Amino acid sequence: MRREFSLPEEDIEFLNSSEWEWETIVDGNNRWLLINNFPVPNGYNQTKVTAAIQILSGYPTSQLDMVYFYPALHRKDNISIGQANVSQNICGVIYQRWSRHYQWKPGLHSLTTHILVIEEWLQREFDKNPLRVG
Repeated sequence: MRREFSLPEEDIEFLNSSEWEWETIVDGNNRWLLINNFPVPNGYNQTKVTAAIQILSGYPTSQLDMVYFYPALHRKDNISIGQANVSQNICGVIYQRWSRHYQWKPGLHSLTTHILVIEEWLQREFDKNPLRVG
């Protein structure tokens, strides 16, 4: 796994305590955390994806925002996912951007809380519009 830049120690400890394979990469002027084998709730076309999080300079004071998935996620019932239709090229791989935002509070929020929010976004898609079977 590539480690092209460092994360705060608490983030490294959190990532290492998970079952995910993760790496940090630099693509042009952008720094990315890639989390491989990121689990996706039932109802999507994938069970695991690579989740990409852009790490802005100044993090952890600078906020983490949005998430990018490869391969792209679609609901099994073909209901469209709002604000998930923009593509992002990261090192030659096309990721699907999920444009989701929240109020970042330095000292309270971190990579750990951002990943918890991402998991909530994935589940909320079916909470607000349940999966239609059959």
